[in-house]
Amino acid sequence: MPTGSEENVIAATSRVAVMGAGAVGSYFGGMLARAGVPVTMIARPAYVEAVRRGKLFLDTVSFQERVAVEASSAPSAVRDASVVLFCVKGQDNEETARAIAPHLSADAVVVSLQNGVDNVERIRAASGIDALPAVVYIAAAMPEPGHVKHTGLGELIVGEFAARRGGAELHPPRAEQIAALFAAANVPCRISDDIRADMWAKFITNCGANAVSAIAQASYGEIARYDDSRELMSRVVEETIAVGRAAGVRMPGADFTEKWLQNLAKFGDAFSSTAQDLGRGKRTEIESLNGYIVRRGAELGVATPSNFALYALVKVIEDRAAQQEQARPAARGAQ
Repeated sequence: MPTGSEENVIAATSRVAVMGAGAVGSYFGGMLARAGVPVTMIARPAYVEAVRRGKLFLDTVSFQERVAVEASSAPSAVRDASVVLFCVKGQDNEETARAIAPHLSADAVVVSLQNGVDNVERIRAASGIDALPAVVYIAAAMPEPGHVKHTGLGELIVGEFAARRGGAELHPPRAEQIAALFAAANVPCRISDDIRADMWAKFITNCGANAVSAIAQASYGEIARYDDSRELMSRVVEETIAVGRAAGVRMPGADFTEKWLQNLAKFGDAFSSTAQDLGRGKRTEIESLNGYIVRRGAELGVATPSNFALYALVKVIEDRAAQQEQARPAARGAQ
């Protein structure tokens, strides 16, 4: 149960809106709702219908519970929310940011709970929204609309970029506000003194494993089991670290890659979000992951052949799925 101070934090939050309520947004938004925060999930119509009919089903490693939340398909549903969790896929950043910008309260805190390292800049460039960067560590999926299957972790890191912090103020109020809110909902949330470094540490792992899991349609545990896939992932990680270092980001120590591979095996049957998207024939975030490394590496003069190979293969699979989807109406019409 929340303590007195935690209840105050929850009471001070007028409403939280989750823009892009997939597995990640639904888990963290659902945890807030479970703690008593009014939450509105903004998602596709099938999700909205499922949640309105049977609440949000949180199927976690420690409990199973149906949680009451509001649901809408309209971006305008962010109106009057004091906190907006921005959880759309990277390829939808600009369009979504422009859609919600006119409806945001002047003091609303928008938090980017996304994979990748350039989301905050892209959101700001498209809409003027100054989002708070966050790092997400979770293993979760959505097997059906309104059903979150959580299989591990569920932690956040938030913080301000150094340019925004200014002076000696390392923990700006909005980062403290978000950390306190999630802590009140029993979600571990740490405030970072170097959020860019923390973002890249997570980004390295996404680049290293997500596309491999997707192309092989194999779990993290499976791809961590074979010598050849481990070697490939090691090369991708080392290239990504080299790009980050060339960009002036503080990178992990020399033993990072081996420790990461050992930890990857602990995720067992969990599939990457990229694998889940490809498995459903959907567009992935490959442009924001390995694709970003390829482009940034070219700008900085850092070779990224392993990242390029994964990027190219995922794009081929994506395009083939898109062509097959376009062909289905024509095939049905010919019957």
